[in-house]
Amino acid sequence: MPPPTTVFLDRDGTIIRDVGYLSRADDVELLPGAADAIARLNGRGISVIVITNQSGIARGIFSVPQYLLTQRRLDELLRDHGAMVNATYYCPDHPDFTGPCTCRKPSPLLFERAIAEHALDMASPAFIGDRWRDLQPSRSLGGTPILVNGPSTPPEDVQTAIAHDVTIVASLADAVSLLLARDQS
Repeated sequence: MPPPTTVFLDRDGTIIRDVGYLSRADDVELLPGAADAIARLNGRGISVIVITNQSGIARGIFSVPQYLLTQRRLDELLRDHGAMVNATYYCPDHPDFTGPCTCRKPSPLLFERAIAEHALDMASPAFIGDRWRDLQPSRSLGGTPILVNGPSTPPEDVQTAIAHDVTIVASLADAVSLLLARDQS
C-alpha cells in the first residue's frame, strides 16, 4: 500500500492536549511527538488538513475570535518545530444548542470542502483522530482510518474501532510512522 497522499487530522486529543473546551491560546499544548510527526508529513509533500468540532462556540463557552486565537497559537507552535498544516476547518455547532448541522463530524462535509478548495489528492488519504467520529468520513471518502487511543478517547470508540478492524495507536507520531512505513514495503 502506498504512503498517504493527504492526511486529515483531528485537533484536540490528537495534535494538542484535550483540555475540554479550549478557550485560551495560552492553554494550547502540543502532544509529545505531534509536531515532528506533522513535519515528517510536510517533508514528504503530504497535505495535512485539520478538521475539528468546536461545540464550545455553540455552547457559549468561547467565541469564534477566541477559537481563532487558539488556532493561531497552534500554528505558531507547529511553525516553531518546522511543521505546518495546509488548512484548518472547524464546525462551531452542536445539535443541542444550534439544531441540526451538516458540517459537524462525523459528517464528511468539511472534508469534502477541503478536498474541493485545495484540490487534495485523494488517491490514498488517511484519517487520524482520537474519536470514532474523526474516522467515520473514511467510510464514504475512502482511505485509511487510524484511532489515537489517548486519555480523551472513549472506551466505546476503541471498541467500535476494533469491530471495524481499524488500526489503533498511542499517538499521532505512531500513526505517521505506520503510514510512512508503507513506502518501505
